[in-house]
Amino acid sequence: MVIKEIKAASIIVKSNLPGGDFVINPYVGCSHGCIYCYARFMKRFTGHLEPWGEFVDVKINALDLLPANLDKYKNKSIIIGSVTDPYQPLEGKYQLTRQILEKLIPLQPPLDIITKSDLILRDIDLLKKFKHCTVSISVSFLDEKIKSRLEAGSISTSRRIEALKKLHSAGVRTVMFISPIFPEISDWRRLIELTKDFVSEYWFENLNLYPSIKNEVYKFLKGYNPDLVVKYNAIYFGRSDYWDKVQREIEQFCKDRRVDYKIYFHHKKS
Repeated sequence: MVIKEIKAASIIVKSNLPGGDFVINPYVGCSHGCIYCYARFMKRFTGHLEPWGEFVDVKINALDLLPANLDKYKNKSIIIGSVTDPYQPLEGKYQLTRQILEKLIPLQPPLDIITKSDLILRDIDLLKKFKHCTVSISVSFLDEKIKSRLEAGSISTSRRIEALKKLHSAGVRTVMFISPIFPEISDWRRLIELTKDFVSEYWFENLNLYPSIKNEVYKFLKGYNPDLVVKYNAIYFGRSDYWDKVQREIEQFCKDRRVDYKIYFHHKKS
């Protein structure tokens, strides 16, 4: 892992994600090393030669980049963690996300935090100081062997589920972000059944075979179940309505169980 402390030019930028006016990313890169991560595109702009998952830049001046007068962002929603995980292991040392949260408390923005890590439990004391705070924990796989192959540096699914339970008990609004859904692999129904008593809302995103991840995903499929290669080819490169059917199934399943949900992203084709 190549870790560098850098001086960033900015820390709050306009958001392209649903439900967010601005985004904050305290780090560049991520040590989780998820082979499907869309944020791999960042390498086009950062100049990193290391493989995705093997470098992290720490925006050591992040707090200095937050303006003393934050009125510009008043009543604007902020997402923390759009192209990095703000609670990846290095946060334990640098505490940039925690410091940013402390600075944002007087502003009271509607706040969404997206993470795969239970390190966020450290900051429950701060999260409870926001009137509108949602913590979204991303989960894709119940099978830990599959998880370890597709997101080698992340914590177990069981720890993420336990984190959601603890956040809910502390009065923090929780979201399970079931993303990405891998056809024939991600058991989103079971994830809902296991967690619906302590998850406020479910967000869904289907796997998008970006050119930057396609080879890695197919390499995994060939080793895991070669028959899935044919299935994925049909879904992504044929005239398939697979994802439209899955969306209808998700909607019906959630309505039947009276759980709140959002189709966060629906990628039609790769």
